[in-house]
Amino acid sequence: MLSISAKRLLFAALTLSISLIVFASPSFTQSKPQKPTTATGDGKKNGRPTPMTEEEIKKAEEAKKRAEEEKNAIIDDTIEKVDTNIVNVDAVVYNKKTGQIITGLKKENFAIFENGVKQNIASFATPESPITVTLVVEFSKWSEVFGSASGGYFEPGTYEVVRPVAQFVSKFIKPPNDYASIIAFDLRPTPITDFTNDPARLNSAVNILLRSQPAFRENNLFDALKFALIGGRGDSVVLENSKNEQSDYGGMADVRSKRRAIILVASGIDTFSRTNYDQIRRVIQEAGVPIYIISTGNLFYKKYEMYLGPTDSITGMPGRLTFLQAQNSMNTFAAESGGVHFPMTFEGEVPGYLNNINAMLRNQYSLAYDLADGHEPGKKYKIEVKVDIDGDGQYDNKMLVVQHKPFYSTPKKDDKKKK
Repeated sequence: MLSISAKRLLFAALTLSISLIVFASPSFTQSKPQKPTTATGDGKKNGRPTPMTEEEIKKAEEAKKRAEEEKNAIIDDTIEKVDTNIVNVDAVVYNKKTGQIITGLKKENFAIFENGVKQNIASFATPESPITVTLVVEFSKWSEVFGSASGGYFEPGTYEVVRPVAQFVSKFIKPPNDYASIIAFDLRPTPITDFTNDPARLNSAVNILLRSQPAFRENNLFDALKFALIGGRGDSVVLENSKNEQSDYGGMADVRSKRRAIILVASGIDTFSRTNYDQIRRVIQEAGVPIYIISTGNLFYKKYEMYLGPTDSITGMPGRLTFLQAQNSMNTFAAESGGVHFPMTFEGEVPGYLNNINAMLRNQYSLAYDLADGHEPGKKYKIEVKVDIDGDGQYDNKMLVVQHKPFYSTPKKDDKKKK
């Protein structure tokens, strides 16, 4: 007979042995890679290869031949590669008297002229719904001052520039096919969100503008437009919470979308951009992206024009000539990009402007013609689009407005080398 202490010792040893067996076994099996729970294949144990069809054999032979030609090709470094040989032109057609947009036109109804010479239309696309836009909004101390004329004591002056952006992204961006990005600028442009079709992300971008207060007084409009069109290195996207202070940003000119546009909400006043007026005009002409402008600060100018000096004061307050120059700049940017300028006085005009912008964006006709030889680098060529609605051989441009970019500028040699 075993003593009580011996029995207790034997029972403890048995318990330890069972615990090791029970708990060690699962840990060993879990360390092995798990097999997929879903079966692969068509359910047969031995899948048999299916013979290639005639079309697949033909494609394989063509691919083999092409690879052999590329292998034996002679590379000539003296030949300059052409970036593009097609000029894209987006056009919106509407009645001059009623403003009604004309839809249902075909390729035969259009004619494109370059410097007065008719061009063959290489491609034509009817209006499609999806749009891709960048909203560029002025967010500075001056926008706060200018907007105070309409907001008074009841709301921040920045609402004058934020409201149009908020209304557009909430009412006119339709996921999943529409995309939008938002860039705010003062001293420098800051992308709030990159291109997205997520309504929650767009609302978050708007909320950041509503909650924040402008930090600087400067309006570097020309730099912001250049950044939005062709991109560059700037502040990192705010909503991405990047650890890097600066990141590379791709501009609207690189976006592969048939319906592209920039919606600019700003006073038009530029403080001291590194990009001058002539340079930004050339960037706009070469980008070929229509700019739809809602200019702000007009109510402020109309209310306080009598108190303003002819030129900027020593305090930095813009003078009357600065306001007039800003409006002229906005007219030029809109006309040379194929967009429209809406000079806003009262905020109640905004919904009508946004409806017009949305209608124009979604009813653009996409045309293109081949770029012929003999175009000089860095030269501007005049483009004119004419429309014959009834097909009688007579163009109806007297009763219509055909909105499109008026020029095509060939890249300079220096620009090609940089690329």
